[in-house]
Amino acid sequence: MKNFEKFKILHIQKSPFHIGNVWDANSAIMLEKSGYKAIGTSSAAIAASLGYEDGEQMSFDELLHVIKSIKDKTSLPLTADIEAGYSRDPNIICENIIKLSDLGVVGINLEDSIVSNGNRKIVDANEFSETLSFIKGHLLKEDIEVFLNIRTDSYILGLENPLKETMNRCELYEKSGADGLFVPCITDEKDISMIVGNTSAPINVMTMPNLPPFSKLQQLGVKRISSGPFLYNTVNKYFNDLLEEIDTLQSFSPMFK
Repeated sequence: MKNFEKFKILHIQKSPFHIGNVWDANSAIMLEKSGYKAIGTSSAAIAASLGYEDGEQMSFDELLHVIKSIKDKTSLPLTADIEAGYSRDPNIICENIIKLSDLGVVGINLEDSIVSNGNRKIVDANEFSETLSFIKGHLLKEDIEVFLNIRTDSYILGLENPLKETMNRCELYEKSGADGLFVPCITDEKDISMIVGNTSAPINVMTMPNLPPFSKLQQLGVKRISSGPFLYNTVNKYFNDLLEEIDTLQSFSPMFK
């Protein structure tokens, strides 16, 4: 079975699958050894690991290089976070997706917000839907198999009435060709249940301090759980704490506990 088919099947299981979010080849290798069934890149983690801010600050060629290095070292289905597509031109977004598909990437995350002058803002829902329809149509015409996981950012941006906005956008995006829908920063059980019940597309949530446990998310109908950049952040916090302890003790002994 091809990785694309394996990846699609993960979204229709009874229990949600936890996709491991990686930022380099080593993190991908570690998650594969730990038994993960699929991995996805975190745009924020990759950017930070290379000294960039999130929000398409690095070039797409740099991102492509990192993703190739990951794909070369793992046999797991790999999906790539391409933020808003690294272009506002649907034709170029399609070209970017095809470049990833040529590497063996089976899915992409595409989001409905952009970062401009350091500020993130959500884009017009209808315009984004038209872009999504164009992308889906182009990929079908070219016989490119890529799982389109579409991220909507009403909760991450703290918009007024994020539930209503998210439900409206999810409905539009599903009609426009989304294979899955990603709602980061949602934690309220009632909101999650409403969104799941409003669409037939699998719903993806992201780890947050108040996110319900996996067993409850299964009951609510969630199909995919992401760790986002938080695994990377936790690793780096440990690294920083270790450096501080070495400096405090004036000894490398903390490295060998």
